[in-house]
Amino acid sequence: MTTAQATAQTGPGALTEPSEEELVGRARGMREELLARQEEAERLTHLPDDIHEQFVAHGFYDMFVPRTYGGLEVSPRTFFKVCKELARGDMGSAWCFTLAANHALHVASWYPKEVQDRAFAGRDFRAASVSAPTVRAERTQDGYVLNGVVDYCSGIPQSTWYLGQCMVEQEDGSAPVMGMFLAPRDTFERLHNWGESTGLKATGSESIRFTDAFLTADLVIEDANMIDIPVKDGTVGTRLHGNPMYAGRGLLTFTVSLASLAVGGLYHALDEFERLMRTRKTPLPPVQLRLYDVDYQRHYGAAWTKIRTAELALDGVIAQHAEYCQATVDGTREYTFVDDWSLACVVREIIIQLWETLQHDLLRVVGSGSMRQGERFDRIFRDMTSLLTHRNPMLREQAFRNTANLLLEIPPPEAR
Repeated sequence: MTTAQATAQTGPGALTEPSEEELVGRARGMREELLARQEEAERLTHLPDDIHEQFVAHGFYDMFVPRTYGGLEVSPRTFFKVCKELARGDMGSAWCFTLAANHALHVASWYPKEVQDRAFAGRDFRAASVSAPTVRAERTQDGYVLNGVVDYCSGIPQSTWYLGQCMVEQEDGSAPVMGMFLAPRDTFERLHNWGESTGLKATGSESIRFTDAFLTADLVIEDANMIDIPVKDGTVGTRLHGNPMYAGRGLLTFTVSLASLAVGGLYHALDEFERLMRTRKTPLPPVQLRLYDVDYQRHYGAAWTKIRTAELALDGVIAQHAEYCQATVDGTREYTFVDDWSLACVVREIIIQLWETLQHDLLRVVGSGSMRQGERFDRIFRDMTSLLTHRNPMLREQAFRNTANLLLEIPPPEAR
């Protein structure tokens, strides 16, 4: 798989691509600033402009952009490491970034060269995305006209495009067909309606509206569901860029995005727990720094072990994803819907178990003084609570049933 350790350009003024260690180091170096500006980001309901510009300067938005277009084309492993480090500073700000940056992977995988030429021109690609098909599309002679509202477009304030799903109306009056579309920023209106949620206030998850918005025909792919794009024998992206990471499916990588933020968020909580151990005393005799109390030591050790377990499990899933991508390109094994769905279920459990770690090992012993408004534990509690209500983890039980049906090859009721 391609790595980000070569020279992106040649000749005078050539820029050397940062290594994985440099990218992760840049994200880690922003941790304290992100932490210090959490309240500001929540008030704005999205990344502060200068933080966004630092992300641009660091190359973070270019990580999944193909080298053909001046991007870094780093592996998913590197991308998600950066996301995790940013979330260790502020989960909300990292969410706003991640869900605008991660969809370059999908556009580079699935869209034809002519669209990629437009989307990645000028190294200015960022795209929020929602899989719910709440937009209606009508065919015209030259393309499509879109109408509808999409909620929860995380990262839309910094996005230059939007990747979404629509229902394409059929001329014969039959049922609409689901399609995938890529819309430039000037085709939709931001509704500026984010910030009233319990947590994740800094994610920029605003609604957008399409009103008679025209898209050229090449920006809409009919009969396409972004969580079930077939990748047998490779994709447009693998043929264009020669990199197997562009042969992946969509559901897993999105779920891994959320889990990476959760891992970073839990490390953030553990950092604060450690600070309190070093500065606060036990509530009961023998009164001493929590650092020296055997129970607080046990709580810290339990939390660290569980977070690290989740982190290693996530790394294993990402490695399995890379193997499936490579096998698909090699023709030795197709990356199937069952693969994508079942691995996403594993990642969803990582998210749930991280929440349980926060609740059981840290929150219940941190003390009420650390849960006041504006405290770090207050914010991470609100952010993780809001993550648990996201559609992805919310569908856990249904996903269990669907997984059983897929793995056991149980036919649908009407076929029994």
